[in-house]
Amino acid sequence: MNKEIKKVVLMYSGGLDTSVMIPWLKENYNGCEVIAVSADVGQGTELDGLEEKALKTGASKLYILDLKKEFVEEFIWPTLKAGARYEREYLLGTSFARPLIARRIAEIAKQEGADAICHGCTGKGNDQVRFELTFKVFAPEMQIIAPWRTWDIKSRDEEIAYAEARGIPLKINRETNYSKDKNLWHLSHEGLDLEDPAHEPQYLKPGFLEMGVAPEQAPDQPTYLTISFEEGIPVALDGERLCGTELIARLNEIGGANGVGIDDLVENRLVGMKSRGVYENPAGKILYKAHDVLETITLDRDTAHYKALLAERYAELVYYGQWYTTLRESLDAFVDVTQKHVTGNVRLKLYKGNIVNAGVTSPFSLWSEAFATFNEDDVYNQNDSAGFINLFGLSMKVKALLGIQE
Repeated sequence: MNKEIKKVVLMYSGGLDTSVMIPWLKENYNGCEVIAVSADVGQGTELDGLEEKALKTGASKLYILDLKKEFVEEFIWPTLKAGARYEREYLLGTSFARPLIARRIAEIAKQEGADAICHGCTGKGNDQVRFELTFKVFAPEMQIIAPWRTWDIKSRDEEIAYAEARGIPLKINRETNYSKDKNLWHLSHEGLDLEDPAHEPQYLKPGFLEMGVAPEQAPDQPTYLTISFEEGIPVALDGERLCGTELIARLNEIGGANGVGIDDLVENRLVGMKSRGVYENPAGKILYKAHDVLETITLDRDTAHYKALLAERYAELVYYGQWYTTLRESLDAFVDVTQKHVTGNVRLKLYKGNIVNAGVTSPFSLWSEAFATFNEDDVYNQNDSAGFINLFGLSMKVKALLGIQE
């Protein structure tokens, strides 16, 4: 430890980890000044009372940064347009919030003349990588303090005991101590009974789900909605134009009420181990489905297939904390070209956790009834297919004739 540190900017959420870190920093760095910084990315009431709590715990001041608009426009929409899903399912809710938060906190640390930035990530998690890679870009000279990698506290139970001994108020207890991360896009749940993939999540347990209901509790009648896109970006719901934050909030409410957007995943963390989590992302699931459907009629085959390959790499970059890289920016340039004609309306049916395509239209649709119909047409010569198949399969035929086996 560098005992000469006099001023630390702490990435502060008011949760268990960062709550105990304020007194811990002051105790271990000769009473250093601790400036707490919180980022509002849509976690709602979690920010209530944060300033009073931070100051009472020993912080000299608290910044609360409203980052919701930036979060949607600079991070969520590009990732949605790319169709990026980590390991085919995870919609990256925590992953792409971290680079934005870290960038803005690096700016505050420089502005305040801080000696170090402190974060509450464990040495087992992905977030330590996402935060620190961003610091390397925007504050490369800044010292990083990561208490979970150095202190004597070894578990969340010990953290709770540490907090209780110092009179730090907590909104959790040992029985409901799930590790959660919430923002406008999602809510994640990890820990306790969820650590073992053999255990079924208790969706019906009061207080477990926060953004909606379990599918079996959803209405018996479906809900229909129409989402309008312009160049790959969702701009309206049922004909009403909305800003990004309002659109996502509305879809979270509608999707959550219909049991949509609950994912139970075992993912491969960047640091190596497998980790199980339950994610609530109603709006995300709806928007990804709608975007996928719209691309089926607006992207040509080769572009769609190649874009799917790049979407996987894009998701890895986001998950690994490599947002501020040339490769990610280059993939964005490719994606933006593919989205020029991803404009149109997608109608969806929500029913007990399911999202069903109920119709799609676009002024740039590549679907043609004249070519696709099973009825008689005068634009397609079916005899042309014979020559195509002969040429397409020529190499296979030659190998067979020569008796060459695979």
